[in-house]
Parts: sequence; structure tokens; C-alpha cells
Amino acid sequence: MQNHPKDKIRIYAMGGVGEIGNNMTVIELNGDIFIVDAGLMHPKDEMLGVDRVIPDTTYLEQNRDRIKAILLTHAHQAHIGGLPYLIGKINAPIYGTTFTLAVLELMLKDMNLAKKANLKRIDPDKDLRIGPHRISFFRTNHSVPDSIGIAFHTSQGVIIHTGDFKFDYTPVDGVKFDLSKVSRLGDEGVLCLLSDSKNADRPGNTPSESVLGSRLEDYFYFAEGRVITALYASNIHRIQQVINAAVQTNRKVALDGRYLERLVGIATKFGYLKVPKYTFVNIDKIGHRKDREICIITTGQQGDPITPLTRIASHTHKKIQPKENDLFIYASSAQPAYETDVTKAIDALMRLGVEVVYGDDVHVSGHASSEDLKLMLELSRPKYLIPIHGEFRMLKAHMDLAAATGMPLYNIFLLDKGDVVEFVNGEARDAEKVPAGQVLVDGLGVGDVGNIVLRDRRLLAEDGTLIVVVTLGKQSKKILSGPEIITRGFVYVRESEELIIDATEIVKEVLAKSLTQNVSEWSSLKNNIRDSLSRYLYDKTRRRPMILPIIMEI
Repeated sequence: MQNHPKDKIRIYAMGGVGEIGNNMTVIELNGDIFIVDAGLMHPKDEMLGVDRVIPDTTYLEQNRDRIKAILLTHAHQAHIGGLPYLIGKINAPIYGTTFTLAVLELMLKDMNLAKKANLKRIDPDKDLRIGPHRISFFRTNHSVPDSIGIAFHTSQGVIIHTGDFKFDYTPVDGVKFDLSKVSRLGDEGVLCLLSDSKNADRPGNTPSESVLGSRLEDYFYFAEGRVITALYASNIHRIQQVINAAVQTNRKVALDGRYLERLVGIATKFGYLKVPKYTFVNIDKIGHRKDREICIITTGQQGDPITPLTRIASHTHKKIQPKENDLFIYASSAQPAYETDVTKAIDALMRLGVEVVYGDDVHVSGHASSEDLKLMLELSRPKYLIPIHGEFRMLKAHMDLAAATGMPLYNIFLLDKGDVVEFVNGEARDAEKVPAGQVLVDGLGVGDVGNIVLRDRRLLAEDGTLIVVVTLGKQSKKILSGPEIITRGFVYVRESEELIIDATEIVKEVLAKSLTQNVSEWSSLKNNIRDSLSRYLYDKTRRRPMILPIIMEI
């Protein structure tokens, strides 16, 4: 059944544009809403105390009755990590491939949400019918198994969402990118391509994951002691190559990290990871073996490589203490937010005599570089392009290389969160924005940390706090005790006694003046104290600590 030619198509991103992570793209077909991915983002440095960031889905919640499906491209947290916060608010089936759903189910079980989710498995070789809409899929290559691209077939043409991808002609698992299927979609007529942009500013082609195999074997062979490898738990292909290198050099493999163990279990169960018998040993029992017989694969609680790296380097890891003859392989990219931490940890390990290998020798990206993106454009031959999944500079680079291939600039849309592109009779135009933004997650609190709270946390982190405690008589309206001034992170009291004494006198004067003027409201008293102290302290120190007046009445 075909859509009516005059029906509208609307595309907008709730996240994943102008940022790394938080990937969520929405495609509306004749009023029916399809959500592609629902990820999270790691907090930026200025988001003090925030655990994770997710898209603001208020608009989608208000239109929940129109949502027909949530479709997942692959199992990375940046694409599925926001689902636990969406389930319950939106009652729509969630479609994904076998490995993607297995990882998602693991996450949902940990949060007691598995029973609330309606999970449906995608077979990439079969089309999906949801109402009048036909949706097909094509296999892609990425740093996690079972990744796919999605194609929506409409009367105006095909809409392709690539997900995160690269072209790997010699993949570790033997599953190749379905180039011919993308080419056939191009023959059918692609209205719009929504394409991964994370490596758009990198020239050339992204190397195959398999190039690391021989390199890893060489490092394993020449290592005199243990080989410790830190990587992302979801990078099953990289884990496979580490295991292969360990087997080739007669090493047993110990897994460190509960999340890693569970993902390896899933990957082994479904055949994405092939491990010879008796390869694994319990990490608690490796002390009984020679160092040269041991390989350790380690990740953090969330499956990241950064946590174990920093803990091992600082001697705070519970099970792994660095030894002089160890070889430490950091088989991951250094994300900008954690680059300083990674560099410091590597320095610390090297000071201990540990050999550390990192960078391009032991890591290749899972994202398409500029020449790969040009190939995707050539295969699909879209009329319009919407770069997604990347910071603005990456989206802009994607636009530039598309223009270099001959695509008109007016057919390329650089979106911000909430920007809507509308298609009518095969022509695209900007439409009215939808509400979009970010929601900060802090512990169990979702959305209760906003700009004001972050400003206060930043203020506390930069200039500290100053607390003023004073007791007033309820009847006499006189100071009965105090004022006492307590500081944290502002000045060292023993070296700033004169400053504290002057500040105390200022509080007394402010209170005396306010009470003689019959100012008895606590809010007014506190504001007067705060204003007077703030001016004085800035004049003396050029700092603006958070001032917290506490007034007690007896």
C-alpha cells in the first residue's frame, strides 16, 4: 500500500546534532511518528555532578498516540542508552537486531524495566510493515556487531538513515556492508539521506578492523609479562582479536568487569564471539600462573576503558596492580572529554616501568571518513542530505564534501535540535520547529538539575562557599549568638583572620541597621547580608563565593 503523493514527510532530530551522543532522529510519515535511536550523552566538564544527558522528549510524549515504533540501528549507549527513561512515557514497540536487543534487555533488567518493554527482533534481510508503511534494512559495519541502516519507502522516494557506519571490506566477523542493497535503494530513488558525520572531517578511508590482528599478535608475542587490554565492552570485534592473539601466544584470558563478562556471554551465546574451550580463566586465580601466560581484558562498570586505566595507574584497582614487565594496551580512542585523564594515567603507568601501547597501532575508528561518506553518497544518490551524528564542525564538513561531489548546497540541511525539514511532492523546506533540548540525569533525579543548579555547583567549585550563622531573639529582635562565619573552598581561615573579622563586623552592622528599621522578614535580612558581604569580599579577594546566611530565631 502506497502513501498518497501529496502527504507530508517531516524529519527532525531531538539529539545527536551539534553534539556527540544523544542520538535521536524522528521521521513523520503522514502524521505517523517513527523514532530512530534513543541515546544518551556523557556530561560535559561544566555539568558538575551530572551522570548522563538525554534528549528532552516532551514533544514526543505529548504526541505519544502517533508514535508507531522505535527503531534501533545498533547497541551503543549513544543510541540506546536513553530508552530506559523513555519506556513508560511512550508505549511503542522497540525494533532492533538480535545483539542490539540483547544488550538493551540487559540494561533494562538492571533497571527493572524489562517487563515494560515491547521488544521486536529485526531480520535485516526482510522488510517490515507497520500500518501502510514499508521499512527495509541493510547491514552495515561498525565497532559493535549487528549494526544496520534503515530505509523508509515513501511515495516521494526512499529516506535512508545510515546509523553509525564504516565500510569494512575484510570484517573480523565476515559480515560485510550490504553495498548492493544501498545501490538498489539508489536506483529506486532516494529522497533524503541522513548520514553519520562523526569522521567527516577526517580525510581518506577508515581502515578495516582486521588490520589490528597481526599488530596485536606481535605485541603479545614480544610481551615479557602480562598483557592488559582496556577497551569498550561493546567492541566485540576488538575483543575477538585480543582473544585470537592470546590463543596464538598461549595465554589464558581473564575478564575484569561485570558488564564486560555479561556482554561477552551474550556475544558468545549468539555466535558473535568465537572462543576456544579453556581460554578463559577466573581473574581471581591468575596469580597461580606465570605472567607470560596471562592476558587480562578490562573495562569499567559501564563498559568503558577509561575507569580501569585510571584506577590501575593510581593503584586503586581492586584486582589489578601494575607490574614493571606488564604490557598495557589502550585499544580505544581518547574522547575529548577524557583526554586529559587518559594522558595522565598513561604517564603514571610509564613512570612505573609499564610499557603502554595506544593510538592508531591498536585502534581504528568505527565511523566513515570523508572518502567513505562520498561513496555512500555515490551509492545512494540522494536528492537531499541531512548530516547527523556529530558536532557542528563535523556536520559542516559533511556538507562541504557533499557539495564537492556536486550536490547543491540548498539541498543540504544542517539541523539544530528541533529544526524540522518538511517534504511535499518531492521538495524540501524548513518548517516550524518542535520543542527540543537536553535533560540532565543526576543519580535518580531526571530533569531536576537545571542551569541554576549547575551555576551554583560551578560557583562552589570555582570560589567556594561562605556560611554565616546568627541567632536572633524572637521578642527582643537582638543578636543573641554570632554571627559565626564558616568557609569551605574560599580562603584558609588561619591565614585570613582579618578578612573573617571584618566580614563578621559587616554582618553585625547589616543586622543592626535592618532590625532598627523593623526589617524582620528573613528573606530581606538574608539578601542584605548577602549583598553587603559579596561586595566586600570581591573588593578584597576578587572572588565571588556562594554566601549562605542561616538565621535562627529563639
